[in-house]
Amino acid sequence: MLNFTKILNKLANRLVLVTIPRIALSIFILLQIMGMIFYPGGTMHDDSTFTYSFSNNFFSDLGIYESYNGSPNYISMILFALSLIIVGFTFSVYYMSLIQFFKGDRFNYILSIIGTIFAIGSAIGLIGTGLTPADVVLDAHVFFANNIFYCFTITAFCYTVVFYRSQILETKYALGYAFFFISIAIYVGILIYGPSPRVNASALIFTVVSQKVIVIIFCWSILYQTFGFANYNFNR
Repeated sequence: MLNFTKILNKLANRLVLVTIPRIALSIFILLQIMGMIFYPGGTMHDDSTFTYSFSNNFFSDLGIYESYNGSPNYISMILFALSLIIVGFTFSVYYMSLIQFFKGDRFNYILSIIGTIFAIGSAIGLIGTGLTPADVVLDAHVFFANNIFYCFTITAFCYTVVFYRSQILETKYALGYAFFFISIAIYVGILIYGPSPRVNASALIFTVVSQKVIVIIFCWSILYQTFGFANYNFNR
């Protein structure tokens, strides 16, 4: 236990909390764009297209074994899986390192541990989503994909409270987490109560665009926090 604690203490540094997350997010965005370029085409309601549609294709469509128009999708599938694996591992380390900042306040410390546990659950969801093509193992894919957001809703709530109470970073960074929490909670509501994308083209567009928006907010939230830690004195 002591050695594990020492490891976590060493993780709470600028490299883990600023540099690596920025690199991982940059790689994620680059690989997603490359996956979109190489995607052969086809959507859930139209198998005649030959390109990726930002409003009609989910991110997960990049990870299917065979695209909707019947073409092999190996390149996009590999790029998609690799991007989620990288982000999943990065988020796990990132949130494990955060715990060390809140040891001085028992309530914050416990809440940060809870938030980190669910962040790791979300990271497992990211990796699982990348490794389960929706056209091959749909149930497993949906389970992992949905739990990314279910778990991170709890993480965002916990760390909104923790950052606000701790004042480790400026209040605006706690407000950033609050915005993320509200956004992801709304998206979870869409997952649970929203229309199935299989109903019609309009429902597909609504769910696809909603997913794109929350992923953009997701990336923005993590990037935003890195600016807070970029100004943090890790030697104090």
